[in-house]
Amino acid sequence: MTLQEVVNLVKQLSLVDKVRLIKQVVPEIEKELIAKSSTPRRSLWGLCADLGKAPSADEIDWVRREEWASFPREDF
Repeated sequence: MTLQEVVNLVKQLSLVDKVRLIKQVVPEIEKELIAKSSTPRRSLWGLCADLGKAPSADEIDWVRREEWASFPREDF
């Protein structure tokens, strides 16, 4: 049975039966989501490892000063 066939069958249900169907299906979906989310995820630090060394605070400050030096000011 295809998804579209299931949707067509659900459309034929009364409102009360649709609510009952949702109440019955939601716990099963929650269980599946919990089971999938329990697998360990890769660390974000690991995702950035190939980017090399991070800039130091001094380097960030220097670049920030350099960029803002040419930024037009409105307080003149």
